[in-house]
Amino acid sequence: MFDGSLRGVRDAALAPLARALGSVSPTTLTAIGLVVGIGSAGSAAARNENLALGLWLANRLIDGLDGAVARQQGTTSDRGGYFDLLADFIVYAAVPVGLVIGSPTPDGLAVPLGLLLGSFYVNAVSWLALSALMEKRSNYTMPGRSGDTRKTALIMPSGLIEGAETVIFIAICLLWPELLSWWFSGMAFLVAVTSVQRALWASRIL
Repeated sequence: MFDGSLRGVRDAALAPLARALGSVSPTTLTAIGLVVGIGSAGSAAARNENLALGLWLANRLIDGLDGAVARQQGTTSDRGGYFDLLADFIVYAAVPVGLVIGSPTPDGLAVPLGLLLGSFYVNAVSWLALSALMEKRSNYTMPGRSGDTRKTALIMPSGLIEGAETVIFIAICLLWPELLSWWFSGMAFLVAVTSVQRALWASRIL
């Protein structure tokens, strides 16, 4: 929901660090970010939520940096965008699973976790399939994003839950893991609403 409005602020904040990284490969940063994200999931499974939170935030920082470095170097590519997205999906699933593994009552979280991951799955299909279809309309400009002239890997319609909201969600889960059932169920509902938003948008456009 806030990704579009925060994009300029994020890019400006990351630009100095991206320049400082010089010739570091964006793909290397993506790989490092993936390892850090898996480390966050492992820390959550080991019930070290403070370390997990630090690694999660570091993962999100690196996730922003790989794209910033690629733009700084003029090396943006579809391959880089693909692996960046794949790494994101792995970490988004791994951290909640790690939290459940580390929970004192993992069995009681099976249904909320299933709802959460299921909502992630449906939401991913709702815009990945749409993105593939919209590729046929290469001259199409996303509503509300006409000012963003960067070439991106995929078309993603705006929705209630996007990247910024997911960062906050995982952080909340790590800060208050005793309420995971509520966090997972609530997020699953909000992601489902986002899927419906995108399905309605697709029904008008396609």
